[in-house]
Amino acid sequence: MYLIEVKDVSKIFRLYKKAPGLIGAIRSVFSRKYTDFHAISHISLHIEEGELVGFIGPNGAGKTTTLKILSGLLYPSTGSIQVGGYTPFERKPDFLKKISLVMGQKNQLWWDLPPMESFLLNKEIYQIPKKEFEDTLRELTDLLDVKEILNIQVRNLSLGERMKCELIAQLLHNPRILFLDEPTIGLDVIMQKKLREFIREYNKKYNATIILTSHYMDDVKELCKRVIVIDHGQLLFDGALSEVIKKYSQKKLLSITFSRPYPLNELKKWGEIIFHTDQQVNLEVERDKSNIVAAQLLKEYDIVDLNIEEPPIEEIIRSLFSEKKSI
Repeated sequence: MYLIEVKDVSKIFRLYKKAPGLIGAIRSVFSRKYTDFHAISHISLHIEEGELVGFIGPNGAGKTTTLKILSGLLYPSTGSIQVGGYTPFERKPDFLKKISLVMGQKNQLWWDLPPMESFLLNKEIYQIPKKEFEDTLRELTDLLDVKEILNIQVRNLSLGERMKCELIAQLLHNPRILFLDEPTIGLDVIMQKKLREFIREYNKKYNATIILTSHYMDDVKELCKRVIVIDHGQLLFDGALSEVIKKYSQKKLLSITFSRPYPLNELKKWGEIIFHTDQQVNLEVERDKSNIVAAQLLKEYDIVDLNIEEPPIEEIIRSLFSEKKSI
């Protein structure tokens, strides 16, 4: 039995359409027009306990809507969902103690109070025993290195410090199912790295099941072996990240360092030159010819170093969406 099971789920919003101007406003009093918007359409998926899954797609793809349905904030228009043996939108207390939804673009801490006050409030909401609360708080503050800021007003904290405290607030009850919606958005590169390390450690330590959405492909590459790709509410791909690369990337990159300046024009016959300096070049070649081209280059030129690499994951995902739109 899967920890999370989604069967043929759709979410349809009924949207009111009003004509512009005063006349449109008057007409709307007597006659209103509506349209149905399919935020997600007939999605089916399952996730096992302990998995850390990347949930990716462009803006408006349906990622956040899906996470809200999984956490019980929205109910599906069609289909069925089970999360940890519960129906999410019933919002049973035992279910809420098992999950946590962290949204990088939403503040859940009290703005004018220190984070510690919000932590104490969550302690009471989730009925966390005092000893367990103190132990968990100590562990989380150590992992995220925020001991010195717990009694400073949230409004006076940096974005990175606030995000760390947001995570702590949502993890005090030791949830085993995490829905992380853009947890690193707006953070600098160093802070993103620290939060990724924390998410990885939490997943391993508690065997937590985590669904992560992110526009930063580094988050996905470093944390997730499996990815679910969604666009316009429809599931495009569900499988290993390596399979996405293999299926949707027809190119590979040859990163070459020469012992001396090389004839640039000669290299163009092997592929597309993406980047070059006096003694270094990045050459994009057909995937199935990469080994042949590499061997020929090593034979013809005096090369210090040559690596065959996958193209950036951002380009691969972009190709996937482009392919879908062209169908």
